[in-house]
Amino acid sequence: MGMQIIALTPDFAVAPQLLAEDFAWVSAQGFKTLINNRPDGEGGGAQPTSRVLEDAARAAGLHYVYLPVVSGAITAEQVQALHDVLAAAPRPALAFCRSGARSAQLFGLAQQLD
Repeated sequence: MGMQIIALTPDFAVAPQLLAEDFAWVSAQGFKTLINNRPDGEGGGAQPTSRVLEDAARAAGLHYVYLPVVSGAITAEQVQALHDVLAAAPRPALAFCRSGARSAQLFGLAQQLD
């Protein structure tokens, strides 16, 4: 599979947009939590909704979190929410958005809360 996963720490990585059919592979790579940072509808009709992705993640045995953020407009509440998710969710975690950059930025901001 040609999926680009970038490990930021041993227990957190980011990726570009994932599809439901990717989740069995993600689980097989050892990830336990999947964090969707892409707002529903951002990519138009071609982008699967969070509900579809959540069902597929659970079917693949993954913990799923929907934490949508708008590129260039990450809020303090979203940073705190990711920090809280990472404190409680099974690891390793994989976060995704359109390109992975927004997820990486959100993670970097959340790390500053430690």
